Amino acid sequence: MSKRDFYEVLGVERDADTKDIKKAYRRLAQKYHPDRNPGDDTAAAKFREVSEAYEVLADGEKRAAYDQFGHAGVDGQAGGFGGGGFGGAGAGGFSDIFGDVFGDIFGGGGGRRSPHAPQRGSDLRYNLELDLESAVAGTTVDIRVPRHIECDRCDGQGAEPGSTKETCPTCNGHGQVRMQQGFFAVQQTCPTCHGNGVHIKVPCHKCHGEGRVRETRTLSVKIPAGVDTGDRIRLNGEGESGINGGPPGDLYVQVAIKPHHIFQRDGKHLQCEVPINFVDAALGGELEVPTLDGRVKLKIPPETQTGKLFRLRGKGVKPVRGGPPGDLLCKVVVETPVNLNEEQKELLRLLQESLDGSNSRSHSPKKTSFFDGVKKFFEDMKP
Repeated sequence: MSKRDFYEVLGVERDADTKDIKKAYRRLAQKYHPDRNPGDDTAAAKFREVSEAYEVLADGEKRAAYDQFGHAGVDGQAGGFGGGGFGGAGAGGFSDIFGDVFGDIFGGGGGRRSPHAPQRGSDLRYNLELDLESAVAGTTVDIRVPRHIECDRCDGQGAEPGSTKETCPTCNGHGQVRMQQGFFAVQQTCPTCHGNGVHIKVPCHKCHGEGRVRETRTLSVKIPAGVDTGDRIRLNGEGESGINGGPPGDLYVQVAIKPHHIFQRDGKHLQCEVPINFVDAALGGELEVPTLDGRVKLKIPPETQTGKLFRLRGKGVKPVRGGPPGDLLCKVVVETPVNLNEEQKELLRLLQESLDGSNSRSHSPKKTSFFDGVKKFFEDMKP
Protein backbone atom coordinates (compact mmCIF):
# COMPACT_ATOMS: atom_id res chain seq x y z
CA MET A 1 0.00 0.00 0.00
CA SER A 2 1.49 3.35 -1.07
CA LYS A 3 2.15 6.01 1.55
CA ARG A 4 0.46 9.37 1.61
CA ASP A 5 2.44 12.52 0.98
CA PHE A 6 4.01 13.63 4.28
CA TYR A 7 2.93 17.25 3.76
CA GLU A 8 -0.63 16.06 3.21
CA VAL A 9 -0.45 13.91 6.36
CA LEU A 10 0.44 16.92 8.51
CA GLY A 11 -1.81 19.29 6.56
CA VAL A 12 0.92 21.86 5.78
CA GLU A 13 2.21 23.50 2.61
CA ARG A 14 5.46 22.32 1.05
CA ASP A 15 7.15 25.62 1.97
CA ALA A 16 6.03 25.47 5.61
CA ASP A 17 8.73 26.33 8.15
CA THR A 18 9.77 24.14 11.09
CA LYS A 19 7.53 25.99 13.50
CA ASP A 20 4.41 25.38 11.41
CA ILE A 21 5.34 21.71 10.98
CA LYS A 22 5.81 21.30 14.71
CA LYS A 23 2.50 23.04 15.45
CA ALA A 24 0.65 20.79 13.01
CA TYR A 25 2.27 17.68 14.47
CA ARG A 26 1.37 18.60 18.04
CA ARG A 27 -2.26 19.10 17.14
CA LEU A 28 -2.52 15.77 15.33
CA ALA A 29 -0.41 13.83 17.85
CA GLN A 30 -2.65 14.92 20.70
CA LYS A 31 -5.73 13.99 18.66
CA TYR A 32 -4.58 10.48 17.73
CA HIS A 33 -2.35 9.59 20.72
CA PRO A 34 -3.14 6.04 21.95
CA ASP A 35 -3.52 7.28 25.53
CA ARG A 36 -6.51 9.31 24.38
CA ASN A 37 -7.86 6.60 22.10
CA PRO A 38 -7.46 3.30 23.96
CA GLY A 39 -8.27 0.29 21.80
CA ASP A 40 -8.68 2.36 18.61
CA ASP A 41 -6.47 0.76 15.94
CA THR A 42 -7.33 3.46 13.41
CA ALA A 43 -6.12 6.20 15.74
CA ALA A 44 -2.92 4.24 16.48
CA ALA A 45 -2.23 3.91 12.74
CA LYS A 46 -2.87 7.64 12.26
CA PHE A 47 -0.48 8.40 15.12
CA ARG A 48 2.26 6.29 13.50
CA GLU A 49 1.69 8.00 10.17
CA VAL A 50 1.81 11.47 11.73
CA SER A 51 4.95 10.63 13.73
CA GLU A 52 6.71 9.27 10.64
CA ALA A 53 5.85 12.37 8.64
CA TYR A 54 7.04 14.69 11.39
CA GLU A 55 10.31 12.81 11.89
CA VAL A 56 11.18 13.40 8.24
CA LEU A 57 9.91 16.96 7.75
CA ALA A 58 11.37 18.25 11.04
CA ASP A 59 14.87 17.08 10.03
CA GLY A 60 16.56 19.32 7.46
CA GLU A 61 18.56 16.57 5.74
CA LYS A 62 15.71 14.07 5.62
CA ARG A 63 13.31 16.72 4.37
CA ALA A 64 15.67 17.68 1.56
CA ALA A 65 16.00 14.02 0.54
CA TYR A 66 12.23 13.59 0.66
CA ASP A 67 11.58 16.74 -1.40
CA GLN A 68 14.00 15.47 -4.09
CA PHE A 69 13.28 11.73 -4.16
CA GLY A 70 9.98 11.29 -2.32
CA HIS A 71 9.50 8.28 -0.04
CA ALA A 72 12.33 6.44 -1.78
CA GLY A 73 14.77 9.00 -0.40
CA VAL A 74 13.89 8.36 3.23
CA ASP A 75 12.66 4.77 3.42
CA GLY A 76 14.57 2.98 6.17
CA GLN A 77 15.24 6.29 7.94
CA ALA A 78 11.80 7.40 9.04
CA GLY A 79 10.23 4.38 10.60
CA GLY A 80 8.95 3.04 7.27
CA PHE A 81 8.76 -0.60 6.20
CA GLY A 82 11.43 -0.30 3.53
CA GLY A 83 15.18 -0.22 3.90
CA GLY A 84 15.81 -1.18 7.49
CA GLY A 85 12.82 -3.57 7.66
CA PHE A 86 11.34 -4.71 10.95
CA GLY A 87 14.61 -5.29 12.72
CA GLY A 88 16.54 -2.33 11.35
CA ALA A 89 19.09 -0.97 13.78
CA GLY A 90 19.10 2.47 12.22
CA ALA A 91 17.41 5.36 13.98
CA GLY A 92 13.75 5.53 13.09
CA GLY A 93 13.26 1.82 12.32
CA PHE A 94 9.87 0.15 12.67
CA SER A 95 10.68 -0.94 16.21
CA ASP A 96 11.22 2.72 17.18
CA ILE A 97 7.78 3.75 15.95
CA PHE A 98 6.23 0.74 17.72
CA GLY A 99 8.02 1.78 20.89
CA ASP A 100 6.83 5.38 20.56
CA VAL A 101 3.20 4.32 20.29
CA PHE A 102 3.07 1.61 22.95
CA GLY A 103 6.12 2.36 25.13
CA ASP A 104 4.24 4.20 27.85
CA ILE A 105 1.74 1.36 28.18
CA PHE A 106 3.96 -1.71 27.95
CA GLY A 107 7.19 -0.28 29.37
CA GLY A 108 8.99 0.32 26.08
CA GLY A 109 7.08 -1.88 23.65
CA GLY A 110 8.96 -4.19 21.40
CA GLY A 111 11.79 -1.88 20.41
CA ARG A 112 14.05 1.00 21.28
CA ARG A 113 12.75 4.56 21.16
CA SER A 114 14.45 6.76 18.58
CA PRO A 115 16.36 9.67 20.17
CA HIS A 116 14.75 11.94 17.56
CA ALA A 117 11.20 10.75 18.16
CA PRO A 118 8.75 13.13 19.86
CA GLN A 119 8.29 12.36 23.54
CA ARG A 120 5.40 13.39 25.73
CA GLY A 121 6.27 15.66 28.63
CA SER A 122 6.15 14.42 32.21
CA ASP A 123 3.05 14.80 34.35
CA LEU A 124 3.29 17.02 37.41
CA ARG A 125 1.60 16.89 40.81
CA TYR A 126 0.64 19.82 43.01
CA ASN A 127 -0.49 19.26 46.63
CA LEU A 128 -3.28 21.67 47.53
CA GLU A 129 -4.57 22.13 51.09
CA LEU A 130 -8.08 23.55 51.49
CA ASP A 131 -10.11 24.54 54.51
CA LEU A 132 -13.35 22.64 55.01
CA GLU A 133 -15.59 25.57 54.11
CA SER A 134 -13.90 26.10 50.72
CA ALA A 135 -13.97 22.39 49.93
CA VAL A 136 -17.68 22.09 50.70
CA ALA A 137 -18.77 25.26 48.89
CA GLY A 138 -16.27 25.14 46.00
CA THR A 139 -13.84 27.90 45.15
CA THR A 140 -11.21 29.10 42.70
CA VAL A 141 -7.58 29.23 43.80
CA ASP A 142 -4.39 30.49 42.17
CA ILE A 143 -1.39 28.15 42.35
CA ARG A 144 2.22 28.67 41.28
CA VAL A 145 3.69 25.68 39.48
CA PRO A 146 7.38 25.39 38.50
CA ARG A 147 7.85 23.44 35.26
CA HIS A 148 9.91 23.18 32.08
CA ILE A 149 8.58 24.80 28.93
CA GLU A 150 9.90 24.92 25.37
CA CYS A 151 12.63 27.53 24.86
CA ASP A 152 11.21 30.33 22.73
CA ARG A 153 14.64 31.41 21.51
CA CYS A 154 15.49 28.14 19.74
CA ASP A 155 11.93 26.72 19.44
CA GLY A 156 13.01 23.72 21.48
CA GLN A 157 15.84 22.75 19.13
CA GLY A 158 18.63 23.50 21.61
CA ALA A 159 20.76 25.22 18.96
CA GLU A 160 21.42 28.95 18.76
CA PRO A 161 19.30 30.51 15.96
CA GLY A 162 21.32 30.35 12.74
CA SER A 163 23.28 27.36 14.00
CA THR A 164 22.66 23.76 12.96
CA LYS A 165 22.57 20.32 14.51
CA GLU A 166 24.81 17.55 13.25
CA THR A 167 24.46 13.80 13.52
CA CYS A 168 26.51 12.68 16.50
CA PRO A 169 29.81 11.27 15.17
CA THR A 170 30.17 8.87 18.10
CA CYS A 171 26.87 6.98 17.80
CA ASN A 172 25.92 7.97 14.21
CA GLY A 173 22.63 9.36 15.46
CA HIS A 174 21.47 6.26 17.34
CA GLY A 175 21.88 7.76 20.82
CA GLN A 176 23.44 4.48 21.99
CA VAL A 177 26.92 3.01 21.70
CA ARG A 178 27.77 -0.68 21.77
CA MET A 179 30.82 -1.93 23.65
CA GLN A 180 31.92 -5.52 23.13
CA GLN A 181 34.59 -7.56 24.85
CA GLY A 182 34.79 -11.20 23.89
CA PHE A 183 31.34 -12.74 24.13
CA PHE A 184 29.93 -9.89 26.20
CA ALA A 185 28.30 -6.80 24.68
CA VAL A 186 26.95 -3.79 26.55
CA GLN A 187 24.80 -1.02 25.05
CA GLN A 188 25.05 2.34 26.77
CA THR A 189 23.84 5.90 26.31
CA CYS A 190 26.19 7.78 24.03
CA PRO A 191 28.57 9.88 26.18
CA THR A 192 28.91 12.55 23.49
CA CYS A 193 25.26 13.39 22.77
CA HIS A 194 23.76 11.90 25.97
CA GLY A 195 21.26 9.88 23.98
CA ASN A 196 20.02 12.70 21.74
CA GLY A 197 21.68 11.39 18.58
CA VAL A 198 22.74 14.87 17.49
CA HIS A 199 25.61 17.22 18.21
CA ILE A 200 24.90 20.93 18.69
CA LYS A 201 27.73 23.15 17.47
CA VAL A 202 26.51 26.33 19.15
CA PRO A 203 24.10 25.67 22.05
CA CYS A 204 21.26 28.13 22.57
CA HIS A 205 22.34 30.87 24.96
CA LYS A 206 18.99 30.82 26.78
CA CYS A 207 18.47 27.09 27.41
CA HIS A 208 22.13 26.01 27.07
CA GLY A 209 21.23 23.35 24.52
CA GLU A 210 18.46 21.71 26.57
CA GLY A 211 15.64 22.98 24.36
CA ARG A 212 13.61 23.77 27.49
CA VAL A 213 13.75 26.40 30.21
CA ARG A 214 12.29 26.43 33.71
CA GLU A 215 9.52 28.84 34.61
CA THR A 216 7.02 29.28 37.42
CA ARG A 217 3.53 29.80 36.09
CA THR A 218 0.44 30.98 37.98
CA LEU A 219 -2.65 28.92 37.19
CA SER A 220 -6.24 29.54 38.24
CA VAL A 221 -7.82 26.26 39.37
CA LYS A 222 -11.57 25.85 39.80
CA ILE A 223 -12.33 23.60 42.77
CA PRO A 224 -15.75 21.93 42.49
CA ALA A 225 -18.02 21.89 45.53
CA GLY A 226 -17.79 18.77 47.69
CA VAL A 227 -14.18 17.71 47.05
CA ASP A 228 -12.54 15.62 49.74
CA THR A 229 -9.07 14.50 50.73
CA GLY A 230 -7.64 12.22 48.04
CA ASP A 231 -9.56 13.78 45.13
CA ARG A 232 -7.49 14.84 42.10
CA ILE A 233 -8.16 17.58 39.58
CA ARG A 234 -6.52 17.08 36.18
CA LEU A 235 -5.39 20.06 34.09
CA ASN A 236 -4.66 18.84 30.57
CA GLY A 237 -1.45 20.07 28.98
CA GLU A 238 -0.22 21.96 32.07
CA GLY A 239 2.64 19.57 32.87
CA GLU A 240 6.19 19.56 31.51
CA SER A 241 6.60 20.44 27.85
CA GLY A 242 7.34 17.61 25.44
CA ILE A 243 10.68 16.76 23.88
CA ASN A 244 11.31 16.92 20.13
CA GLY A 245 7.90 18.45 19.59
CA GLY A 246 6.04 15.92 21.69
CA PRO A 247 2.82 16.92 23.50
CA PRO A 248 3.02 18.32 27.03
CA GLY A 249 2.16 16.31 30.12
CA ASP A 250 -0.71 17.01 32.49
CA LEU A 251 -0.89 18.61 35.93
CA TYR A 252 -2.68 16.77 38.74
CA VAL A 253 -3.84 18.87 41.68
CA GLN A 254 -4.02 16.58 44.74
CA VAL A 255 -6.55 17.81 47.31
CA ALA A 256 -6.15 17.53 51.09
CA ILE A 257 -8.62 19.04 53.61
CA LYS A 258 -7.21 20.81 56.68
CA PRO A 259 -8.46 19.77 60.14
CA HIS A 260 -11.40 21.90 61.34
CA HIS A 261 -11.76 23.24 64.89
CA ILE A 262 -15.45 22.26 65.11
CA PHE A 263 -16.37 19.67 62.51
CA GLN A 264 -14.96 16.29 61.54
CA ARG A 265 -15.80 15.02 58.07
CA ASP A 266 -16.78 11.45 57.25
CA GLY A 267 -17.48 11.29 53.51
CA LYS A 268 -20.61 13.36 52.94
CA HIS A 269 -21.47 13.54 56.67
CA LEU A 270 -20.20 15.97 59.30
CA GLN A 271 -19.80 15.36 63.02
CA CYS A 272 -19.35 17.69 65.97
CA GLU A 273 -19.49 17.57 69.77
CA VAL A 274 -21.97 19.82 71.61
CA PRO A 275 -21.19 20.39 75.33
CA ILE A 276 -24.23 20.99 77.59
CA ASN A 277 -24.52 21.49 81.35
CA PHE A 278 -26.11 18.83 83.51
CA VAL A 279 -29.17 21.00 84.22
CA ASP A 280 -30.07 21.17 80.50
CA ALA A 281 -29.33 17.47 80.23
CA ALA A 282 -31.67 16.67 83.15
CA LEU A 283 -34.49 19.16 82.51
CA GLY A 284 -34.17 19.62 78.74
CA GLY A 285 -33.70 22.83 76.80
CA GLU A 286 -32.92 24.40 73.47
CA LEU A 287 -29.45 25.17 72.12
CA GLU A 288 -27.96 26.91 69.10
CA VAL A 289 -25.53 24.69 67.24
CA PRO A 290 -23.30 25.67 64.29
CA THR A 291 -23.62 24.33 60.74
CA LEU A 292 -21.78 25.32 57.57
CA ASP A 293 -24.94 27.22 56.57
CA GLY A 294 -25.29 29.12 59.85
CA ARG A 295 -26.81 28.46 63.28
CA VAL A 296 -29.79 26.19 63.90
CA LYS A 297 -31.85 25.36 66.98
CA LEU A 298 -31.35 21.95 68.60
CA LYS A 299 -33.97 20.79 71.10
CA ILE A 300 -32.57 18.77 74.00
CA PRO A 301 -35.19 16.48 75.58
CA PRO A 302 -35.22 15.92 79.37
CA GLU A 303 -33.02 13.18 80.82
CA THR A 304 -30.55 13.32 77.89
CA GLN A 305 -27.43 11.24 78.54
CA THR A 306 -23.91 12.11 77.46
CA GLY A 307 -22.92 10.61 74.10
CA LYS A 308 -26.43 10.83 72.60
CA LEU A 309 -26.42 11.63 68.87
CA PHE A 310 -28.76 14.12 67.22
CA ARG A 311 -29.04 14.04 63.43
CA LEU A 312 -29.61 17.24 61.45
CA ARG A 313 -30.59 16.01 58.01
CA GLY A 314 -29.19 17.74 54.94
CA LYS A 315 -26.69 19.81 56.94
CA GLY A 316 -23.65 17.84 55.76
CA VAL A 317 -21.81 17.94 52.43
CA LYS A 318 -23.22 17.62 48.93
CA PRO A 319 -20.99 15.02 47.21
CA VAL A 320 -18.84 16.24 44.34
CA ARG A 321 -20.12 13.39 42.12
CA GLY A 322 -23.77 14.21 42.76
CA GLY A 323 -26.45 12.89 45.08
CA PRO A 324 -28.23 14.26 48.14
CA PRO A 325 -26.24 16.09 50.82
CA GLY A 326 -25.17 14.28 53.96
CA ASP A 327 -26.19 14.95 57.55
CA LEU A 328 -24.69 16.69 60.57
CA LEU A 329 -24.36 14.40 63.61
CA CYS A 330 -24.24 16.31 66.90
CA LYS A 331 -22.89 14.32 69.85
CA VAL A 332 -23.99 15.64 73.23
CA VAL A 333 -21.33 15.77 75.95
CA VAL A 334 -22.59 16.56 79.45
CA GLU A 335 -20.11 18.85 81.19
CA THR A 336 -19.47 18.66 84.93
CA PRO A 337 -19.51 22.16 86.46
CA VAL A 338 -16.20 23.57 87.68
CA ASN A 339 -15.08 26.51 89.85
CA LEU A 340 -18.12 26.25 92.13
CA ASN A 341 -18.56 28.61 95.07
CA GLU A 342 -19.71 27.44 98.52
CA GLU A 343 -23.35 28.25 97.90
CA GLN A 344 -23.38 26.23 94.67
CA LYS A 345 -21.63 23.32 96.36
CA GLU A 346 -24.19 23.33 99.15
CA LEU A 347 -27.05 23.28 96.65
CA LEU A 348 -25.49 20.23 95.01
CA ARG A 349 -25.18 18.49 98.40
CA LEU A 350 -28.85 19.15 99.07
CA LEU A 351 -29.70 17.73 95.64
CA GLN A 352 -27.60 14.66 96.34
CA GLU A 353 -29.32 14.12 99.70
CA SER A 354 -32.70 14.47 98.04
CA LEU A 355 -31.81 11.91 95.38
CA ASP A 356 -30.39 9.48 97.94
CA GLY A 357 -33.45 9.84 100.19
CA SER A 358 -35.85 8.80 97.46
CA ASN A 359 -35.70 5.85 95.10
CA SER A 360 -32.14 6.34 93.83
CA ARG A 361 -32.42 3.34 91.54
CA SER A 362 -34.92 5.18 89.39
CA HIS A 363 -32.80 8.35 89.22
CA SER A 364 -29.56 6.63 88.11
CA PRO A 365 -30.53 3.40 86.31
CA LYS A 366 -27.18 3.00 84.55
CA LYS A 367 -25.24 3.50 87.77
CA THR A 368 -27.46 1.02 89.60
CA SER A 369 -27.17 -1.55 86.81
CA PHE A 370 -23.37 -1.20 86.74
CA PHE A 371 -22.87 -1.74 90.46
CA ASP A 372 -25.36 -4.61 90.49
CA GLY A 373 -23.19 -6.25 87.85
CA VAL A 374 -20.03 -5.59 89.88
CA LYS A 375 -21.61 -7.12 92.95
CA LYS A 376 -22.65 -10.26 91.05
CA PHE A 377 -19.16 -10.51 89.52
CA PHE A 378 -17.46 -10.70 92.95
CA GLU A 379 -20.09 -13.07 94.31
CA ASP A 380 -19.48 -15.46 91.43
CA MET A 381 -15.77 -15.45 92.26
CA LYS A 382 -16.34 -16.77 95.77
CA PRO A 383 -15.61 -20.47 96.20
